[in-house]
Amino acid sequence: MLTKQIIDDAVLRALAEDAPWGDVTSEYLIPTNSTATANLVAREPGVMAGAEVFAAAFKLVDPAVEVALKIQDGENFAKGQVLAAVTGPARAVLTAERVALNFVQRMSGIATTTSKYVAAVAGTTARIVDTRKTTPGLRAFEKHSVRAGGGHNHRYSLSDAVMAKDNHLAVLTRGGKDLTVELKRVRAELGHTTHIEVEVDRLDQLPAVLAAGVDTIMLDNFSLEDLAKGVAIINGAAVIEASGGVNLDTVRAIALTGVNVISVGALTHHIQSLDLGLDVVID
Repeated sequence: MLTKQIIDDAVLRALAEDAPWGDVTSEYLIPTNSTATANLVAREPGVMAGAEVFAAAFKLVDPAVEVALKIQDGENFAKGQVLAAVTGPARAVLTAERVALNFVQRMSGIATTTSKYVAAVAGTTARIVDTRKTTPGLRAFEKHSVRAGGGHNHRYSLSDAVMAKDNHLAVLTRGGKDLTVELKRVRAELGHTTHIEVEVDRLDQLPAVLAAGVDTIMLDNFSLEDLAKGVAIINGAAVIEASGGVNLDTVRAIALTGVNVISVGALTHHIQSLDLGLDVVID
């Protein structure tokens, strides 16, 4: 969850990085008593994410700055639309500008991209989810942006669920240990509320995993034909997640195989910030 404390902590770090000893340009060029009004304007259409983060950047530089949000996270906007108005001491507005834009541009880029994936699988049984391929320190912001775009979050961190991937399974079954037996042992030792997901990359791995009674099975880098076969084999015994090779050209075909979840690392890992600008209003 993107709380006020998480927002303030990250924005303060960003401001300290951007102006560690103050904003020399504004302090020498802009008179102390100057005020300014600036509009956040969309240079292209998209989906908003990070409105409150944008506002926080200005308020943390100077509480006297007023930010009027014209749109909320999750709402669509058109090219040329005014998304927010910022009014207050000119030095503060100029000092916070880049940090505010960096957050809202990236977050809106994630939300906009996510919305395209969600639209691509409309009418199927699949939901679009993110991964842990996030910018270090900014996971809460990026996962929030996925939700703003209509997607869903996978586990937030390593602490949230058991997710046995190929390297885990290689270690777990080393020395000839039986996979089903080991997974059942894990289930017996865990609390009843802890979710267990197992990744497989071949159809012949499914019987052993199914016999262990896990909650979710990830079919990783499967062909469309094998995805459909995997769905038939699992037959509702576990939630089915598809991963690997997912892009906007392939995602609908993957969804039509009958999987329940499609995880897309590109939502946060290969993202392009949206083109938003802060334009000072000239009286």
